[in-house]
Amino acid sequence: MATRGAKPKPAKLRLVDGTHRNTRHGDDGAAREEAEAIAARFGPLKKPAHLKGEAAKAWKNFIEPAGWLDGSREPAAIAFCELWKEFLFNPTGFPASKHGQMRAYMSELGLTDERNRGDHGGKEEEDEFFGAG
Repeated sequence: MATRGAKPKPAKLRLVDGTHRNTRHGDDGAAREEAEAIAARFGPLKKPAHLKGEAAKAWKNFIEPAGWLDGSREPAAIAFCELWKEFLFNPTGFPASKHGQMRAYMSELGLTDERNRGDHGGKEEEDEFFGAG
């Protein structure tokens, strides 16, 4: 049976995207130490040598910029890149079930949250009420 609500985020992702709250998740220093210990245990995420073509491009475009990922997410990252390659090969023949899998991998890897994308050098829009003026 499905569970309600959003899946809990890993501590490191909460720290990266700024959603860590001391009242809800505990001290951010302790969470940071725990996240670093887990990342050290699994090691950094490295691109597998067998990824070629569009899968390698997907790794470079989507996985490499995601600094919060560690070695524990390697299987999900590889599966996402392979699905992306398959989607680009035949977009009209890509079944809805695989779209769902791809979205689930993106969510699990933290790629769907816009706050994780960082500043891309674009001009920040001025707020109508709180903008400098």
